[in-house]
Amino acid sequence: MNYSFEYIDIILLAMIAGFIFLRLRGILGKRTGFDGKISTEFKQEIQKKTIKENTQNQTLDDSEKLKFLNGAKAAYEMIITSFAKGDKNILKPLLNKEIFQNFSEEIDQRKKNKVKSELTFIGIKSAEIKNFEKKDNIYIFTVDFISEIISCIKDKDNKVLSGDPQKVKKVYDTWKFSKNILSNNPNWYLIETQA
Repeated sequence: MNYSFEYIDIILLAMIAGFIFLRLRGILGKRTGFDGKISTEFKQEIQKKTIKENTQNQTLDDSEKLKFLNGAKAAYEMIITSFAKGDKNILKPLLNKEIFQNFSEEIDQRKKNKVKSELTFIGIKSAEIKNFEKKDNIYIFTVDFISEIISCIKDKDNKVLSGDPQKVKKVYDTWKFSKNILSNNPNWYLIETQA
């Protein structure tokens, strides 16, 4: 008789443990192997697929164009003023390698000749997208800018060599900006300038 009570106790405890296990599993859930992180390769595949679906045609809606133009205006002012100051650190993330090299050489030449560029940026009168093209994963915008600036070049004795420190002049520029749409880098790069 004593043996039968021991077996009943064991069975009863096993049933209680099973019940508790099932309740915990119901509340906490079970591990399926997915820990909430998507692999980098999978993320890139999703991104490529989404971009491919969204860029089948080569047209952009007005809100996308406006968003780009606002960024392009800010970049235009930043590039022009940083170039005049000779600030390569600000220029580097905004220019492609070739344009950055050209700008750097010009800045270095000014230092070598001991001349300084003075510029007051008045504002942008207009900025219009002249052309938009897509080559594989690369977006390229061509933008016509009309801006107003005061600029001059002075020597080490502060004598004006060119320009006029009192006169506002209109500047007409055509710039090309480029961006790899698969890149995680949000920056657009200036890839070409035409005056």
